[in-house]
Amino acid sequence: MGDGPGTTRFLAQRLGAPLGLMSLLGGCSSASVLNPAGPIAGANRTILVNATVIMLVIIVPTIIATLAFAWWYREGNAKADYKPDFVYSGRIELLVWSIPLLTIMFLGGVIWIGSHQLDPHKPIAGKTAPLEVQVVALDWKWLFIYPQQGIATVNVLPLPAGVPVHFRLTSASVMNTFFIPRLGSQIYTMNGMETQLWLQADKVGSYPGLSAHFSGDGFPRMRFQAVAMPPQQFAAWTAQARAGGRVLDARTYPLLAKQSQGVKPFTIGAVQPNIFDAIVRQQLPPSAGPQEGRGGPDVKPSGGK
Repeated sequence: MGDGPGTTRFLAQRLGAPLGLMSLLGGCSSASVLNPAGPIAGANRTILVNATVIMLVIIVPTIIATLAFAWWYREGNAKADYKPDFVYSGRIELLVWSIPLLTIMFLGGVIWIGSHQLDPHKPIAGKTAPLEVQVVALDWKWLFIYPQQGIATVNVLPLPAGVPVHFRLTSASVMNTFFIPRLGSQIYTMNGMETQLWLQADKVGSYPGLSAHFSGDGFPRMRFQAVAMPPQQFAAWTAQARAGGRVLDARTYPLLAKQSQGVKPFTIGAVQPNIFDAIVRQQLPPSAGPQEGRGGPDVKPSGGK
């Protein structure tokens, strides 16, 4: 389970036909925010759709009215009233201003309620205990630490389907964003600071994740896959991951934190306790950040092949 291809093979064997079928059915919309696979993404889609419908309620009649007025008051229509001295109508002013104001108030209410319901710190209710995942944005790759399991991954995020996931996030370099469109809310990560996010994958499948904030040369390739699998298969994966030879601790972390692009997914079988907190508190020095002409080959902790 140490190398990237091994990880890919294992996940493919575990997920098998469901993933293949999903990739065929997903098509170009497989990573769309309008194709949710979890409760947070579903609520996000509802807000987007509701806001669009509310705006169309005023936009469509306005377009129709514009065309109708242009046709009715055309030069060749003798039935249209011509009033060159017309200046003001209180009824027209009331109509012109009240409809947009009511629309804005309605939109504001929908977004206000939705934003509080989707507070990133608000836990997702579930029948099982949540999974804890610690996320570190590096240059230019993603480090995922599973403190309960004592393992970590790079550029791949296995998750148990149907289980709430509590993310703690930070950046070891410049500001970045963590975003899995089909699972939900985008959130920023900053060096020396920690934020939180709750997500859940309701369906088995593979969901593309990305950085949505420019962070230097390797930004276009700073992507990962969130792979949701049945809880029993997730437990089997964690057991196999612990058999890996790599170790993440204060000695190997600086090697992993070096700038690199296009890093293939791999797992780390042993993780030093509280290393995430050490990164947040900058007890482990932050990375230098993007610099011109930098960005080398794959970098991995020692102990593996």
